[in-house]
Amino acid sequence: MTDQQPPPPAHEPEGSHATGASSASEGGSSTGQWDQTLRSIGSSASTREDGTLDVLATIGGWRGLIESVLPSAVFLVVFTFTGQLWGAGIGAVAVAAVFSVLRLVQRQSPVQALAGLAAVALCVVVALNTGEAKDFYVWGFITNAVYILVMGISVVVGWPLMGVLFGLIRGEGLEWRQVASRRRRYSVATWFVVAALALRLIVQVPLYLSDNLVALGTTRLAMGLPLYGLALWMAWLVSAPAGQSPADEQRMEHPDRHR
Repeated sequence: MTDQQPPPPAHEPEGSHATGASSASEGGSSTGQWDQTLRSIGSSASTREDGTLDVLATIGGWRGLIESVLPSAVFLVVFTFTGQLWGAGIGAVAVAAVFSVLRLVQRQSPVQALAGLAAVALCVVVALNTGEAKDFYVWGFITNAVYILVMGISVVVGWPLMGVLFGLIRGEGLEWRQVASRRRRYSVATWFVVAALALRLIVQVPLYLSDNLVALGTTRLAMGLPLYGLALWMAWLVSAPAGQSPADEQRMEHPDRHR
């Protein structure tokens, strides 16, 4: 199953609405509206009351963790003990389908409910098409490579993805892009997540090439959402604004502009 990586929601500190209004007047109405849109997207916080990142909530809580792990675990266990690729595939899809039905019954978003099922089904189809159980994990390699590429490009072009996501949580909108120190911190934060994704490939691709299915499947479970959550937590720490807003940091970097 592909590693689910839900974006973190946000927490809006005091005074952020005033800052957003200022951006609208100084940078044009469209910029201000976009900044306010970003803030509203992040209104359902995955932060605790003390402002720290709630990693478990960010990755979907215990339910999200189980939904991510269990279909792959069923596939690995069934195939290991029976050697039946069809049986393992049906078992994995059945488990994912149960989770999807539960979400639909609870009237959650159909896209959210069916995304996990679609990912598992795709992994099973790939394995059945090649006749190799290890190919159940190929789609995960592809998605990891795409995430690495997208995040790397985001840093190079000056829009580090962790800055966009964490900017929602911290109520910064896009103001952090105006401050060199914030851009650097969010670039480093993004590289932390890239490193975690790259580590998956470094460890798992050799296991795939060596046909070590049990080691590959077990490693995939261990390096799925748990590793991603750890990377998010570290990225959150290294990008912390040290108790200052982007406007405060900008004044410290360019004091002559604010006299």
